[in-house]
Amino acid sequence: MQLDPRGPRFAAALTTVVLVIVLATGSGWLALAQTIVFAITAASPRSGPYALIYRYLIAPRLGPTAEREDAAPVRFAQVVGFVFLAVASIGYLSGATTLGLIFAAFGLLAAFLNAAFGLCLGCEAYLAFRRLTTRAA
Repeated sequence: MQLDPRGPRFAAALTTVVLVIVLATGSGWLALAQTIVFAITAASPRSGPYALIYRYLIAPRLGPTAEREDAAPVRFAQVVGFVFLAVASIGYLSGATTLGLIFAAFGLLAAFLNAAFGLCLGCEAYLAFRRLTTRAA
């Protein structure tokens, strides 16, 4: 499956906003909501909530793109985001606020780098893992 690369960057921008709010408020419930968004998007990158917003509200105003990217690295990045925000949610909701803060901050850093600079850390980790396992085979 191929994706418009502007979609994941848009999703990263929304995630950045959500995580800034999580860090500002310490809301474990909002962190949990973002965790669910990551889970849905990991299962189907084109059907995640932010992807749907992008597809129906943003993309028609931008026009078609000549660029496409493979969905596998994006899916992996969503799984990584899911893990980080799941830990953040558990931290916040269990009273281990420092744990929640640290993992939400890591999630924010990754989302911001993707939104602002197009640097998807989860995608890069996926590609590095693929290179390592391809050489070993």
